[in-house]
Amino acid sequence: MRILLIEDDRIFGETLKDYLKIENVETVWLWDERQLPKIITKYEFDVIVIDLILKFTSGEEIIAALRKAGIKTPILVITAKKTLNDKEECFLRGADDYLTKPFEFKEFVLRLKALSKRKHLPSVFTIGDVTVNIDAKTIYRGSEEIKISKKAWQLLEFLLKNRGEIVSSEKILNYVWPEKAVGDEIVRAYIKELRKALPPDSIITYPGRGYRIR
Repeated sequence: MRILLIEDDRIFGETLKDYLKIENVETVWLWDERQLPKIITKYEFDVIVIDLILKFTSGEEIIAALRKAGIKTPILVITAKKTLNDKEECFLRGADDYLTKPFEFKEFVLRLKALSKRKHLPSVFTIGDVTVNIDAKTIYRGSEEIKISKKAWQLLEFLLKNRGEIVSSEKILNYVWPEKAVGDEIVRAYIKELRKALPPDSIITYPGRGYRIR
């Protein structure tokens, strides 16, 4: 699991990050929320964790901006603000869960795990006349099985995970090739492989922005 933590308290943020490492949760931590536009286009996150009281803007405004931008990643609010009105405002703006400080770390992790499940893929997708089974790693057109490479599978899963959304090449590279310095040409090569396996026009290219699967 990879989360984005937006928290300007350095000590609290460092403590959370250390605990999450023990739980095998990768944390990208922003203590300056102004860096969010750069980070949100670079990585794919399972959950976004936001404190409401920040240096340069409010957590509520960030939640609203993320949802307006079409980002559907589950959002967990962590804050010292405890009133019902505070909670109502966050939920109305698009938050998925709300945890008041101080909290038990175990409860925090349990909520993260519950929210991360909301992004899990269904096992079977229909794309035109093609059926994709993620669990079985199979693609069928009628009774004919279509084979694709391992990396093409990872790319297909990522596109389906974000079905209907434009996914940048940078996000694809960070998801499929996190440990290697490869360029956009490798993405184009595997997009080409997927297009051969799927119905025509299943994957749309948006020049300078990325790719979207129908």
